[in-house]
Amino acid sequence: MNIAIIGCGLIGGKRAAHLRTDDALVALCDVNEQAMARLAAGRACVCTTDWRDVIGRTDVEAVIVATTHNLLAPITLAAVQAGKHVLVEKPAARTAGELAPVLDAWRARAGRVVVKVGFNHRFHPAMQKARVLIDEGVLGPLLFIRGRYGHGGRPGYEKEWRAQPELSGGGELLDQGMHMIDLARWYLGELSVLCGTARRYFWKMPVDDNAFLLLETAAGQMAQLHVSWTEWKNLFSLEIYGRDGKLHIEGLGGSYGVERIAHYAMSPQMGPPATTIYEFPGADVSWQKEYENFTAAIAGHAAVLGDLDDAYQALRVVDAIYQRGKP
Repeated sequence: MNIAIIGCGLIGGKRAAHLRTDDALVALCDVNEQAMARLAAGRACVCTTDWRDVIGRTDVEAVIVATTHNLLAPITLAAVQAGKHVLVEKPAARTAGELAPVLDAWRARAGRVVVKVGFNHRFHPAMQKARVLIDEGVLGPLLFIRGRYGHGGRPGYEKEWRAQPELSGGGELLDQGMHMIDLARWYLGELSVLCGTARRYFWKMPVDDNAFLLLETAAGQMAQLHVSWTEWKNLFSLEIYGRDGKLHIEGLGGSYGVERIAHYAMSPQMGPPATTIYEFPGADVSWQKEYENFTAAIAGHAAVLGDLDDAYQALRVVDAIYQRGKP
């Protein structure tokens, strides 16, 4: 395919690195011309600071949108209306209301335009293994989920765009919180907010650096989630409890530690469970696997795993927490 990337920062660079060898990166766009020039180095592609120029190009078949949150929805909407396939980074919009017209436009073009949201955590091998084990029924009926995810920021974090509400729409809840909500929905099903709050404890910024959520399915299954920008040792921990056992996913590679999943199978006699550990050392393959899902969906070979409706439902949870009062 002929690909365009709008947003040439860290994530745009990751996406460019995982294109297929027979894809052509024909256009780049960013208001930061230095970042765009770095990504364009050695590539035969057009560079522009106006995303509308990219959407209007007839040679662009698919667009990767990796901008600040305030631009995700309008760029995606324009791309869908222009008949382009889109891979847009999460959260896909600042609010569910902002995403709603994009969702409507996508549904109106069902079967003709593929839109994938960047929920790359679904493609980590431990998450995929958990999905397989759950589907195989080894846990029995699911009971509840307990999840924690966080990092500690970096010097000057309060001056970055994520700290500016007009650009980000919110703080940690919209950042790592979207991933945790999406994973909980993927495993348990649709969730509503039983209670929750977004707080600011450390960073001198007008957005939240911690969020605490208690979510519930219609069947009464619970998801207890905590996401944090004050996690001084980077952490990812997701526990999935069933009647017959438990899964515990830890680490995402790199500073989060080796990715692993432990399966604790409860015996009929109770007592210590039978334990099986699966480890996934090495490079993070989630970005590549997610892009493969995107291209397979365009080719008609797979369903999109993490689409606009998934983003919309996760944003409804975020909105409900923020409506209780932002920090």
